[in-house]
Amino acid sequence: MKILIILGVILMPFTLDAQFWKLSTPIKLDGTVNTLYADESNPVFSEDSSLLYFTRTFDMNNSGKNTNQAIWVSKKVDNKYTNDVILEGLNNKYHNSIVGISEDGNSLYLLDSYKGRKDISKGIAVSNFVDGIWTTPVSILIPTLVIQGEYYFFHVSKSEDVIIISYNGPGSVGEEDLYVSTKTDSGWTAPIHMGNEINSIGYEISPFLTSNQDTLYFSSNGFGGEGDADIFYSVKQGSWSSWSTPINLGNVVNSDKFDAYYSCSGNQIMWSSNRDDVRSDIYVSTILSPPALIVSSSKVVDVTEFGGTDGSIDVVIEGGVGPFTVTWSNGLTNEDISTLKKGEYTVTITDSFNQTVSSSFVINEPEEPIVKPARIRLPEVRYAFNKWELLTNDNINSTDSLLYVYDLLIEFPGMILELSSHTDSRGSVSINQYLSENRARACYKFLVEEKGIDPRRIIPIGKGKSDPRVVWKRGDDYLVSQPEEMEGVQEIKLTEAYINQVSKKNRELYKVLNQLNRRTEVRLISLEFDPDTMPDADPKYLNFLKR
Repeated sequence: MKILIILGVILMPFTLDAQFWKLSTPIKLDGTVNTLYADESNPVFSEDSSLLYFTRTFDMNNSGKNTNQAIWVSKKVDNKYTNDVILEGLNNKYHNSIVGISEDGNSLYLLDSYKGRKDISKGIAVSNFVDGIWTTPVSILIPTLVIQGEYYFFHVSKSEDVIIISYNGPGSVGEEDLYVSTKTDSGWTAPIHMGNEINSIGYEISPFLTSNQDTLYFSSNGFGGEGDADIFYSVKQGSWSSWSTPINLGNVVNSDKFDAYYSCSGNQIMWSSNRDDVRSDIYVSTILSPPALIVSSSKVVDVTEFGGTDGSIDVVIEGGVGPFTVTWSNGLTNEDISTLKKGEYTVTITDSFNQTVSSSFVINEPEEPIVKPARIRLPEVRYAFNKWELLTNDNINSTDSLLYVYDLLIEFPGMILELSSHTDSRGSVSINQYLSENRARACYKFLVEEKGIDPRRIIPIGKGKSDPRVVWKRGDDYLVSQPEEMEGVQEIKLTEAYINQVSKKNRELYKVLNQLNRRTEVRLISLEFDPDTMPDADPKYLNFLKR
């Protein structure tokens, strides 16, 4: 329990002064919470900030005398926390501390120290406020949680469905690492390591999760900074084990000594520090003003073909205070969006201080071709798995299919074709897009470099997995061409969901349906190619994309 210790640490030769908002100069909390003779730490606020719970160590009024830590509570009067008293019913002769409070303030989460010294499980318990008193704490079962070391701590989210744990557990890379357990319908999950981005070879302690559960504050001596231990923050990147690189809160908050137990209430932050004394006190700083929220730049990529959906918009957010809420006019909530068709798109971004900014972007597309594109079916073109080399073996000769295209171009010298490559629906969008573009370029390079076709007559397009193939099903048979007689025939788009559903127990069918999606097609764009007026072909198509 790091509340009890003050560690000597060799300071790393590194200082980070960046701050993500402007803060007033820290002062010791006004009122009677801080004392000369004891340690005060771990501030926990009630929802309306009228009560401040905190941990006091080395106080003769504690149940275990001055060797133990106890829970105290102070009321806010005239903007000061005064009349602090030891919390009735939840303190004993062992180490007591609050590690979370419910949104309504009627549930307190505590270090589980209520079974007697021999039975202390180094876990977490909960007490409820009923009829004016706190009930006897009840242990919370977190499967597989076994804490062997002396140092550990918890933080329970306001929504009471996430517990962040600081301890030396399975897979720890340092003295204490951060783990997470989440509440499900069947109970709490086993703790999982929160990743090496926020866990160092030192210790990570005193976690604090924001109410929207996407920003984590914690103290560490493993990332360098101002002193013994500094307070950092990191933003969730998706899963509970994926976080941004920790950012030091800077030398307004962090001192050359021990700083930890960050908490926030309204426009004030509080934390514990021994910067001015041997003992720790609770410090407070006021958020003066957040940096202005700006969408500083953007990259807009237009659609490459008439009626296409390969447009994209990448925005860059500067200033503001994260986490950010992003809402696009088409309902998406990602910062960067893709697979867009022609149109106007507006993004509205709001930061945690309710600063809001909106920007609009226009996606354009080429003009509709004079000749209505006609699809030309090719004999099969195949590629090696996860590659773009044209496959040629005893069973298939992909170049034969491309020679068919070559013959068409020779027979009709005014023909301009779009050559598109498609992947099956498995895998990520980005990888499939990359693979399909290189496959289209492999066909393009064969026709241009090996067969001598004018490159201006072919447009290679990678469609990725964005356009699943349409087939027709009669009974158990799948047809690749639409039959003249449609009675009893079902038209089907081979999406990943459909393939997975119908081929759960038929591996061969699974392979066949995915193979149907892996295809190369040709569309007629024009029959009016003029070598004297046609602009040069884009040279990039003769080079494969690099990942």
